[in-house]
Amino acid sequence: METIRTPKQQRAIETKNRIIRAGYELFAQKGYYNTNTAEIAKQAGVSTGIVYGYFHDKRDILVDVLDIYIEQAFAPIFAVLDHFVAPLDFALIIPQVLDAAVAVHRENAAMHETLHALSSTDKAVGDKFMALEEEVTRRMAEALRKAGYEDSALFEKVHWAMDSVQSFAHECVYDQHAYIDYSVLRRIEETAIFNVFQR
Repeated sequence: METIRTPKQQRAIETKNRIIRAGYELFAQKGYYNTNTAEIAKQAGVSTGIVYGYFHDKRDILVDVLDIYIEQAFAPIFAVLDHFVAPLDFALIIPQVLDAAVAVHRENAAMHETLHALSSTDKAVGDKFMALEEEVTRRMAEALRKAGYEDSALFEKVHWAMDSVQSFAHECVYDQHAYIDYSVLRRIEETAIFNVFQR
């Protein structure tokens, strides 16, 4: 097995990051299975040999790409959490969270579908999504506590709410059932979450 380099000098770090960024762009545009290592190398402006100096294969690139996706895609949701202040107004917060979740899914649709499709068959990808789910739940719970919201079932409520929000965003962006009135569905979603958190 070939030795994979861990870049230490700034130039090498930048080269590796260019490869990861190129992988992100191509996976988002074409999908994971329709992209090959030679295309990633070309997009990054390096030789295929250099790519293999930093990564065993395309899947290794994907694992690092997932970190970029998580950082970029969930920044708007984390930004909403960072602005929670007391007294909490759930009638205002819930629409903001829903808007952010739908925007995240819409703006990262191709990458999101690619990564979710792989999450059930690739343990590393699945593990990163599980870790992300836990981080979002913890950050949401922490933001609520900082703003004065305490509840013995806080983690359970947040976990359920984030699962419901994710499902709603998937429905709005990907599923688009003809028989669904999405303004009605949104009102149902907002009411359900409001009722869980409102005491």
